[in-house]
Amino acid sequence: MGCCSSASAAQSSKREWKPLEDRSCTDIPWLLLFVLFCIGMGFICGFSVATGAAARLVSGYDSYGNICGQRNAKLEAIANSGLDHTHRKYVFFLDPCNLDLINRKIKSMALCVAACPRQELKTLSDVQKFAEINGSALCSYNIKPSEYTLTAKSSAFCPKLPVPASAPIPFFHRCAPVNISCYAKFAEALITFVSDNSVLHRLISGVMTSKEIILGLCLLSLVLSMILMVIIRYISRVLVWILTILVILGSLGGTGVLWWLYAKQRRSPKETVIPEQLQIAEDNLRALLIYAISATVFTVILFLIMLVMRKRVALTIALFHVAGKVFIHLPLLVFQPFWTFFALVLFWAYWIMTLLFLGTTGSAVQNEQGFVEYKISGPLQYMWWYHVVGLIWISEFILACQQMTVAGAVVTYYFTRDKRNLPFTPILASVNRLIRYHLGTVAKGSFIITLVKIPRMILMYIHSQLKGKENACARCMLKSCICCLWCLEKCLSYLNQNAYTATAINSTNFCTSAKDAFVILVENALRVAAINTVGDFMLFLGKVLIVCSTGLAGIMLLNYQQDYTVWVLPLIIVCLFAFLVAHCFLSIYEMVVDVLFLCFAIDTKYNDGSPGREFYMDKVLMEFVENSRKAMKEAGKGGAADARELKPMLRKR
Repeated sequence: MGCCSSASAAQSSKREWKPLEDRSCTDIPWLLLFVLFCIGMGFICGFSVATGAAARLVSGYDSYGNICGQRNAKLEAIANSGLDHTHRKYVFFLDPCNLDLINRKIKSMALCVAACPRQELKTLSDVQKFAEINGSALCSYNIKPSEYTLTAKSSAFCPKLPVPASAPIPFFHRCAPVNISCYAKFAEALITFVSDNSVLHRLISGVMTSKEIILGLCLLSLVLSMILMVIIRYISRVLVWILTILVILGSLGGTGVLWWLYAKQRRSPKETVIPEQLQIAEDNLRALLIYAISATVFTVILFLIMLVMRKRVALTIALFHVAGKVFIHLPLLVFQPFWTFFALVLFWAYWIMTLLFLGTTGSAVQNEQGFVEYKISGPLQYMWWYHVVGLIWISEFILACQQMTVAGAVVTYYFTRDKRNLPFTPILASVNRLIRYHLGTVAKGSFIITLVKIPRMILMYIHSQLKGKENACARCMLKSCICCLWCLEKCLSYLNQNAYTATAINSTNFCTSAKDAFVILVENALRVAAINTVGDFMLFLGKVLIVCSTGLAGIMLLNYQQDYTVWVLPLIIVCLFAFLVAHCFLSIYEMVVDVLFLCFAIDTKYNDGSPGREFYMDKVLMEFVENSRKAMKEAGKGGAADARELKPMLRKR
């Protein structure tokens, strides 16, 4: 298992690559370790459910430890426990907006009630009338509804007035306020850098008012990403130039529209006398100016980068063409982000549910207010650390499975000489090989990323907790460590991806595959740098195109609501979502390009075109190498260095 084993190194030096011929299980001990870890994750969930946490989470419980909607047992030395709440199915908080973010709870007495108040109750008389009509007492169990307006206890044991209208949360039986003001207060506690609470209220209001537009623009970004993937398949030869021209036009057009809207709104007369609308108009004008300046700076930087890289653009066209042919033969690659996203969402939902279970499991104890809380004592209280590690490792495992699946499908395409003999669905064939042979390799690779990610997250947490308290030297050291770990994580992720490709080709374990892939990449360092730089930049332009198109549509739609909506936050949300969607789809294309290049480098290293050692590559890819070599020589750049860099790829064996 050791990466530095001399025996494995000697075996690797004598071994020749036999793509898709020999297939065997790899890294079995790591698969067993991963399975044991997942069993531990299941134990945590089972423990929390078995100790009653599931019922407390779903049905909810009051401040005396009674679970709503059922008959309860008496808790020792706790008043008002052991009540029959069969007909009281909902948890009601007397002050639902009193939030304690440090301890992640609502600082309010909780009661089990028969119904949530659907309308605002302004006085104790309204609360009393609601209890008499609906049979739902909103004050403490010790006070009868007829005494709500008579006893002095009402100020402490009745809900804070006015009682906001609320509705039960589906499946979780909690009465939640329907008014967004409570959510705005929650956001105020989270976003500490906003000093003017009225600004935050307007931002939250803008999001809620524009939610239909936000949803529509998010769907637009998804459609644009799918369209771009289809375009990549069929017009890859001219895609680079199309993207370049569209980005130039989009950047100029977006910048021009922003300056035009700013000038138009600045010249428009301020006829309104309503202070709130006047403030909204001023916020929109300020946001437009910031957007316009940012867009101008971004456009200038983008033009300078494209000017520097213009001579390298032609080298990417042929490689994109080959990747386009891969998507034509493997159309299911386009849908790979959906399956990965679906798997991640299912796991995250399970993880969050288990985390909520852990928050309600344990033994009943009284806090300083006399209310009941459930806490775990002993070694089991540290289970959530295990749970957090599971979040990172299993998430990285799912992403690594996607990389291995894509690599396996592209490897099958590349090393099948007659494309008519490809499997009916190479993606499913790749998934089958992954499950049968290489889950251990994926588990090991994802664990290595987890080992780097956890310390970085711990340092980031320490940095956030010490913000404003540490000296300049400590702050610099923390940021340096975080930056170094981030760089190490990115380098290991890139090496892992190539190691998965080597495993898909030759069915070797993770360490051997990583070493072989590293040697290949070092031998072709200059060409790897050129392809990654130009290819990644062109895919980045595709992401910019989708974000600019979605953002421009958002500006035009939200501009019609500028009189009553602050659309700074909605536009930021839409652009961030558009970038994430574009990144998910175009990262598959980037992955295909990287796998193709590693396959090509291995092909040219171990084959020379002679009988018995024929190349697997198609003519387009070979023309790409020859044309790129000629282009570099004609440009007079990297002549000798490029020849030395290509030598390992073309030497005979």
